[in-house]
Amino acid sequence: MTGWIVLAVIVIIVLWFISSYNGLIKLRNMVREAFSTMDVYMKKRYDLIPNLVETVKGYAAHEAGTLEKVIAARNTAANAKSIESRIEGENALAGTLKSLFALAEAYPELKANTNFLDLQKQLQLIETDIASSRKYYNAVVRDYNTKTEVFPSVIVASLFGFRHEKLFEINEEERGNVKVQF
Repeated sequence: MTGWIVLAVIVIIVLWFISSYNGLIKLRNMVREAFSTMDVYMKKRYDLIPNLVETVKGYAAHEAGTLEKVIAARNTAANAKSIESRIEGENALAGTLKSLFALAEAYPELKANTNFLDLQKQLQLIETDIASSRKYYNAVVRDYNTKTEVFPSVIVASLFGFRHEKLFEINEEERGNVKVQF
């Protein structure tokens, strides 16, 4: 009788171990899939930015410094190798895009250009998609990180090297209040 109890306990522990491991694998794969989805939208934005810059160049040729910063930020974000460097690059890109659209405010002819307006609308749609995919990514990362940190699954996570994933957060500069001027 005692042998059956010991065997049952061992089977339960093995089943729990397998279940925990498989749950961690599933969540890690969901994190990777969520990042890949977000990456697709960011790639669409990277592809759109040079067209937007070229359109602005025709109207604001003497604003080359701003335009070069936008392209440099785009290239940095697009070529990032890690999630951390991608987050930094994305935050820098968001700041330079704001300066690009601020430039457009100074040039009424540019604001009326249908090509510029179309590109701006496309970028706004892509930004909405990116925001949604970031939200999903962060939710999946939260679930994954929670699973890797709570007892008893932390035992399996540490045994097999499941590491903490970074959330996709905005930088401190973007957290500030928006200035509205009339």
